[in-house]
Amino acid sequence: MSVPSKIAVIGLGYIGMPTAAALATRGAEVVGVDVDERIVACVNRGEAPFVEPELAVAVRGAAAMGNLVASTSVPTADAFILAVPTPFKEGNHADLSYVQAAAEAVAPQLRGGEVVILESTAPPGTTRRVSEWIGDLRPDLALPHVSDTAPDVHVAHCPERVLPGRIMIEIVTNNRVVGGLTRACAARAAEVYGLFAQGELLLTDAESAEMSKLVENAYRDVNIAFANELSLVCDQLGLDVWEIRKMANQHPRVDVLQPGPGVGGHCIAVDPWFIIDAAPELARLMRTARDVNDAKPVHVAEQVIATSARFRAPRIACLGLAYKADVDDLRESPAVEIVHLIAAALPDVHVDAVEPHVDRLPARLAASDNIRLCPTQEAVDAADIVLLLVDHDRFRTIKKSRLAGKVVYDTRGLWA
Repeated sequence: MSVPSKIAVIGLGYIGMPTAAALATRGAEVVGVDVDERIVACVNRGEAPFVEPELAVAVRGAAAMGNLVASTSVPTADAFILAVPTPFKEGNHADLSYVQAAAEAVAPQLRGGEVVILESTAPPGTTRRVSEWIGDLRPDLALPHVSDTAPDVHVAHCPERVLPGRIMIEIVTNNRVVGGLTRACAARAAEVYGLFAQGELLLTDAESAEMSKLVENAYRDVNIAFANELSLVCDQLGLDVWEIRKMANQHPRVDVLQPGPGVGGHCIAVDPWFIIDAAPELARLMRTARDVNDAKPVHVAEQVIATSARFRAPRIACLGLAYKADVDDLRESPAVEIVHLIAAALPDVHVDAVEPHVDRLPARLAASDNIRLCPTQEAVDAADIVLLLVDHDRFRTIKKSRLAGKVVYDTRGLWA
């Protein structure tokens, strides 16, 4: 079959939207599907629904070319890419309800010959379940979980591996793992990514592709946990963790990561749990890393809360709410958790939250009467305690003279 010319991307979030834009700017006819009418309207105006370098230019160009439209309903297409959330639910088990809903929305549109690609990060076996969910609704079609020779619809998994802030570059240049329920499924999926990907396409089976993405993020989580635990030890011993790290990293085979206030985002803070859930008795190191990183926000908040007792009517400036620098992504952000903990423990204290990439507080913080979203300089000037939570570039320009006489907690080493 020829390379797919019409592609439907289900889910226009932080991965689906860039994927749709990358395909559309390279000549494919792309329909982006999302349940959020605001996002659909935004894309159809040629605007990016969130902040990401170069995304706005790509969306505007693709829309102007007529290659990108958005809809709330799933169309017929040659290929379907499922890029929907896979959060964890109570007990840290994977919530696959969004994936199932997407698969079931695609099923009625299949005529035979299509490729369905799960791009969402998910536990091993999820791609096979996608095939089963579609097969339950379409018994008239041969799906690869029951027909490994010549299925009517090819099902595969191709996890993303991009860094927010560099998505539009890395989505093109990074190598990609493409895992199919059969070898033919992987090959068909690779044709889709071959439309825009310049990196190597590594073909494998679906379960190995699913596991490889989880391993990438669990590996990073464990290494971050080492850095965060080191910061706690140095704090107790009265040592400068930034100086210790700098000296240790002079060793040619040592590369201690930067400690921080915790771990956020949809990937590193979530994906290790999918491995832990699959083998809870064996994944002891990964579970400990999750415990260390999840406890760090509490430690930071407790330090600030204790320090506030020095002041009669303290004012606290919390710089940054995003989970990483220079993006507007607040998912699983430790900064949001820290601000919430401080405000809840100190209901009579004014907490000025600074996040230059958003125009309103997230619902969890907006519910607190003593938190307000505030411009950087105003918050710093009024503060008795300045807590740096995110190393946004614009915070680098804060002059040391503005911090004089204030208690400063720098969780990112930006001013170290």
